[in-house]
Amino acid sequence: MKPTRFLALAAFALPVLAHAHPGHDGHELTWDFTSGATHPFTGWDHLLAMLAIGFWAAQLGGRSRWLVPAAFLGVMVVGAVAAQAGVALPGLEAGIAASLLVLGLFIAAAVRLPAAAGMAVVGVFALFHGLAHGAEMPATAGGLGYGAGFIAATALLHAAGLGLGRAFQSRPHVARFAGGAVALAGAAALVL
Repeated sequence: MKPTRFLALAAFALPVLAHAHPGHDGHELTWDFTSGATHPFTGWDHLLAMLAIGFWAAQLGGRSRWLVPAAFLGVMVVGAVAAQAGVALPGLEAGIAASLLVLGLFIAAAVRLPAAAGMAVVGVFALFHGLAHGAEMPATAGGLGYGAGFIAATALLHAAGLGLGRAFQSRPHVARFAGGAVALAGAAALVL
């Protein structure tokens, strides 16, 4: 993604922050959206995973640049809706940590999978992330606004990761370092 497109996308999201104060009549949907949009940025594990998915998708290239992040978004939504319906999985945090470990290793080793396999891998991780997003939704938030917010923020983080991955394609040592750092973070989260 070109830097100008990324900046335009980021600028598009900024007006939401101006309405970040709850309790004003008619602004509940905006507040719910803002609450959902900030959620992926408040946990380092979610933040790293979203960036890593975009970065790895850039390494995969071709149609995978869009299909892999899109698969993650779709399954994440299913997971969030399931969490709101009361579905829970044991080892949720371990699944999120494993996503960092595996994605980091994939980036560091420049693992190339067919688009369908890449979509399946991130789909499994998306279920864990979606269940966490849905379970962590504030009781006062409306599901539609909150969901739209965390979907938009996740897509923005995927786009940022995609941009980083494309920017460093000619520097594989940077990708190895970045992937190694993400994998170490995932390993640490699994141990702690």
